[in-house]
Amino acid sequence: MSDPASDIILHHYPVSPFAEKARLMLGFKGLAWRSVHIPSVMPKPDVLALTGGYRRTPFLQIGADIYCDTALIGDVLEQRQPTPALYPEALKGVARVVAQWADSTLFNTSMACNFSPKGAASFFQAQGMGPDDAKAFGADRGAMRGGAPRMHANDATAAYKSYLRRVAHMLGEQPYLLGAAPCLADFAVYHPLWFSRAIPAVAPILDATPQVLAWMDRIAAIGHGHPTPLTSGDAIAVAAASEPWPVVGESFQDEHGLPLGSAVTVTAESFGLEPTPGELVAATRTHYTLRRTDERAGTVHVHFPRVGFVLKRADA
Repeated sequence: MSDPASDIILHHYPVSPFAEKARLMLGFKGLAWRSVHIPSVMPKPDVLALTGGYRRTPFLQIGADIYCDTALIGDVLEQRQPTPALYPEALKGVARVVAQWADSTLFNTSMACNFSPKGAASFFQAQGMGPDDAKAFGADRGAMRGGAPRMHANDATAAYKSYLRRVAHMLGEQPYLLGAAPCLADFAVYHPLWFSRAIPAVAPILDATPQVLAWMDRIAAIGHGHPTPLTSGDAIAVAAASEPWPVVGESFQDEHGLPLGSAVTVTAESFGLEPTPGELVAATRTHYTLRRTDERAGTVHVHFPRVGFVLKRADA
């Protein structure tokens, strides 16, 4: 019988693009995992019991350790199951650079196109969402942007078409973006396109790049590995019954003048600006770790990548 404290638990919902990226990475690794469906909009009390503030989708849980952002989730899965590699040795740098572009510029551009008035109506209809649901969804995503405007749909559509042609050029002589096998870059570029393909009014934008559609079919065929359902309450119980992995021996890289043990917050640079407070127990070259305690989840460690997140003193 497996130890629940060692199970991979993904907190997600079915139509989340970034969750699809994580699900495919799990499938690429051939991993078994527990699937917790979470709400797509606030309130999310069970999410916050584990993360302490972070509420973007998805996040990964192993026992009492909580991993935020798909960039960090990819690192965790690579450590858990090194082969096949998300970061092939000769492609580590370029795979990360392409993935960062895809998770930011490509994603934001695609979403502005996807949620044009015609696209939004098509999406909400396809999801069976009525006017009140659509209004709540729009208000929630507006709050996550912190009031920042979205790119105009006409400009976004033009840019998106250009990006799709560039992706097609990458596939001209090879089956995957960086060579003969998929890697992190493929999963990062795929997920915003996957979302577009699921919106009837937007999907035709992909038809001009048949190489991209064929590549998308190859990525989709990888599948999601071996998920089994778990309730959010049971996931919280797993955390409460577990101890976070020790961080002793991790190298400390201080860029902020904040010693370990400081009361701090970590916040995304953009989108989902809710801070997570806690005690800084690790600050390595690649990630931050906060210790926090919740009355239901107990003591947990919440992990964030350095890139894309802001560390501050709690009283700043």
